[in-house]
Formats: sequence, C-alpha cells, structure tokens
Amino acid sequence: MAKDEWSVDVSVDIKATAETVWAIITDLDGASEVMSGILQVERLGGPDGYEVGTRWRETRKMFGKEATEDMEVASVDGPRSTTIVAHSHGADYVSGFAVEPIASGTRLTMRFTGSPSADASGFSRVMAKMTASLGASATRKAMKNDLDEIRAAAESRA
Repeated sequence: MAKDEWSVDVSVDIKATAETVWAIITDLDGASEVMSGILQVERLGGPDGYEVGTRWRETRKMFGKEATEDMEVASVDGPRSTTIVAHSHGADYVSGFAVEPIASGTRLTMRFTGSPSADASGFSRVMAKMTASLGASATRKAMKNDLDEIRAAAESRA
C-alpha cells in the first residue's frame, strides 16, 4: 500500500449460497432497496446488467449529508469477486467484494481503498493524511452496515 493510501476491510458470514449473495451485490437497480445508505442509483452507460465498463451515479447519505459519486465496474470474476473504481475531489477510490463459499454459507468481504489522485494538490494530500483515520473509521461503519443489510437480504432469500 502506498504511503498516502488507506484501506478498510470488513467481512460478514452469510447463511446463503455464494450465487444468492452475488446476485444481490451485482444488482445495481435494486441496491437502494437492500442498503439503506444508498438513496439512488442512476445508470450512466456501459454494458447493461453488471459487467466491466458498467457505469452509474450513486447517491448515499454520508455524515448526515447526501454525497454523489460516479462509479465504474473495473473487474468481474463472478460469482467470486468484483472491483469498482471512482474518482472524486482529488482522490481515487477502489472498492471490491470477495465472495467465498464456506461451510455455513458464504463469507462476503468488502475492501475500500482511498488515495490522492495523481492530479491532487499538495494541500489535498496533506489533508488526506490528516483525516485518513477519521475517514477509515466512518467508512468501516458504513461498510459494516451495508454488509449486514446484504446478509439480511440474502438470508431472507435463502
């Protein structure tokens, strides 16, 4: 990991098949019905469904305010893993899901990594270093909530 980069990993075990979990995490159009933090998803282009190049605009409630980011599927190895990229406010974000079958069902792991983009100003880089731990803590909490809601949805379908 680069010195300006920060990363958060969160996992949850789900009593449902990997295919059920995969169907939920790749259903962009149904995301706001599963995850309460997602207010809206607007498709922007690329392939239909969920494939490399699929782009969308996601609006979430973060820190008590609405935040909107444009996102794109960067890799898909279904039903095992996917990576999503975004660029916003001088930072590059990479998030991903790993879906692992286990004896009791499925382990779903989400990773989120943030780093200053190549075009970030010196001030942005300094601020990123100063706020990284706060950002990681808030991100971990939001990720845990998303995963708990994905678990509930998957287990209700199992």
